Amino acid sequence: MAGGLLLSSAIAALLTTALPAHPSSPVVTDPPPDKIVIDVATVNGSGCPQGTAAVAVAPDNTAFTVTYSDYLAQAGGNSDPTAFRKNCQLNLIVHVPQGFTYAIASADYRGFLSLQPGATGTQRASYYFQGSSSTAFRTHPFNGPYNDDWQATDSTDWAQLVWSPCGVLRNFNINTELRVNAGTSAPGKVSFMTMDSTDGDISTVYHLAWKECPKS
Repeated sequence: MAGGLLLSSAIAALLTTALPAHPSSPVVTDPPPDKIVIDVATVNGSGCPQGTAAVAVAPDNTAFTVTYSDYLAQAGGNSDPTAFRKNCQLNLIVHVPQGFTYAIASADYRGFLSLQPGATGTQRASYYFQGSSSTAFRTHPFNGPYNDDWQATDSTDWAQLVWSPCGVLRNFNINTELRVNAGTSAPGKVSFMTMDSTDGDISTVYHLAWKECPKS
């Protein structure tokens, strides 16, 4: 997936590089009216081979969606020994309207999960801005038996939001991971976990919070 990809959606932020405190900068209820443009700098990982991940921005600039078509981890039976863990690292360049900054308020993940009795599955995500010394990790475990859709949400309280620096273009990194462990499940039985929607594509939605930058 190449950079320079123009998108029309909006974004969400969980943890990132610290922004100097500006108490007078109000958090806005309505997102900025101008379009958000997201350039995909790089997409790397066993869960998102080239051409299998796409980013789209919501028309109202309140969220963006990452869709995957080949994100599956499995274990047990004749599964490849390396298939138990799949990951995807997204490096995004987010262009926001002048005078605004954003933070990731929450992220919604979903897929399908088939776990044999005694098997386990894990979905994990981390978030950070380029140059940030801190990374936010969120982990969601699942236990077998399980054979149904799954959904997980990472959320951050308003008071804990960390904002992208005003007037500075910083790449935003999202690293997701799926992991399946056969555990004590019966020999020959396969367990697997995907990040996908009902149409077979993995759909992950990141919700954005917006704030006006201080006047210079």
